[in-house]
Amino acid sequence: MTTSTASSISASASRDKLLVLAAVCLAGLMLPFSFTGPAVATPAIAQAFGGSTAALNWVVNIFILSFGSCVMAAGALADQIGRKRLFRLGVFWFTATSLLMSFSPDLLTLNILRGLQGVAAAATMSSGAAALAQEFDGAARTRAFSLLGTTFGVGLAIGPLLSGILIAWAGWRAIFGIDVFLGVLVLLFGVPHMRETRNPHAGGIDWWGTLTFTGALFLLTFGIVQGPQSGWSSWPVLALLGGFAALLASFIVVELRSAHPMLDLSLFRFPRFIGVQTLPLATAFCYVVLLIFLPIQLVGIEGYDEVSAGVLMIPLSAPIMVVPLLASAMARRISAGLLSGAGLALAVAGLLWLSAIPIGVQSKAIVWPLLLIGFGAGVPWGLMDDLSVSVVPKERAGMATGIFTTMRVAGEALTMAITAAVVSAFALSGLHARLPASAGVDMHELANRIASGNLAQLASNAGLERAALVAIYGDAFHATLLVLAAVTAVGAIVSLTVLRRPQHATPEGIVRTTAATEC
Repeated sequence: MTTSTASSISASASRDKLLVLAAVCLAGLMLPFSFTGPAVATPAIAQAFGGSTAALNWVVNIFILSFGSCVMAAGALADQIGRKRLFRLGVFWFTATSLLMSFSPDLLTLNILRGLQGVAAAATMSSGAAALAQEFDGAARTRAFSLLGTTFGVGLAIGPLLSGILIAWAGWRAIFGIDVFLGVLVLLFGVPHMRETRNPHAGGIDWWGTLTFTGALFLLTFGIVQGPQSGWSSWPVLALLGGFAALLASFIVVELRSAHPMLDLSLFRFPRFIGVQTLPLATAFCYVVLLIFLPIQLVGIEGYDEVSAGVLMIPLSAPIMVVPLLASAMARRISAGLLSGAGLALAVAGLLWLSAIPIGVQSKAIVWPLLLIGFGAGVPWGLMDDLSVSVVPKERAGMATGIFTTMRVAGEALTMAITAAVVSAFALSGLHARLPASAGVDMHELANRIASGNLAQLASNAGLERAALVAIYGDAFHATLLVLAAVTAVGAIVSLTVLRRPQHATPEGIVRTTAATEC
């Protein structure tokens, strides 16, 4: 082989790697839009279709739930049938469901399509992330995942504003056109340049594990969502939570006995593996929940229009465009665990700051704590994807990304449900303090509507002035921010104590700690 031929092959391989990265990142833009867009559009969807508070919450929850439930199985499927094949299929169905949602005739149809879109998103991102882990090594892999994180950040940064503009210009149905446009671009210009890769040692799909895990996660999330509606001691909620416990126990038994489990439970013997899984939970509590709750608050409580609400969200989401890349560069000299812990500590400070700002007065003071939260959350955001695959051999990249993405997305679904339940519980407490028991109103439903930011016609029905309802919401939201800060602080402590020392995966998948210094 001549030198020129070898150089040509090397250049072609490098170009193909970049095209794979471009395809996955472009697909990665679709998820933030489909995540933040419906949150901004919730008031408009409620006006168009009506529906209960719980039904409207499912517009967001069902996507996250189906995504989180299927992503681990999708990672195993990608290892078996091929990353490119599953990626192409996922992008196609994601695009198709997005197109169909723009023609939804009612809320039930919209929610069903959102659930199907979540399944397609799981296939897309599991196979795409596994393809990146297969194509890149070492520092190049860290940069690739950091760029993917930055791509998510771009979508999160411009998603609320772009969605607000589209809603104001063409109605809420137009927000789904963004995903259709991006999906067509990926299918036409990205997928053809990907090469097929798979795990030659992959086993069959763990169907029983998939069914028990999906069922357990669904029942847990449904139980948390239903708790504020029916009461935590009601028999439907107790049945849902009991079913979750039974299915979780069944899942553990199935995985321990399976020859090819979807989740290798032995990985949980390693503190570092567990520590990595806490990072997406911490960022969900300090950052992701605000992406959903703040637009609803800004429109429903503060009285902003959708475009103005999108503009005010930029300080929170814009740092994710640049901070992951900065964190990736700093990780060459400072341990990822130390950086992640420091970033989460900044997010805690931002949450405490935000909890001190009054609600209901359209104060621009929220810009600074939102900027601090966005900057702090952006640090682990750009590091945890690479950390998730660094604990297993490359051949098991599909399972590694599947496990981590499951924790990330399932954690987001649970944090949404938990946060909504916490706000509702604090609102219920505020109502009991202001209304007598003989007021003749459904306290639980009223608390849920206050927590969702839906104050229309509530004042006359409840016998309270709007100012009193806003005060109840403000007290509940501020108390919830303190809870979020406490949970995020726990994540920072775990990161600083468990993830400080760099570790590497052995060929057998066993994680060992190096003696390298931290800085």
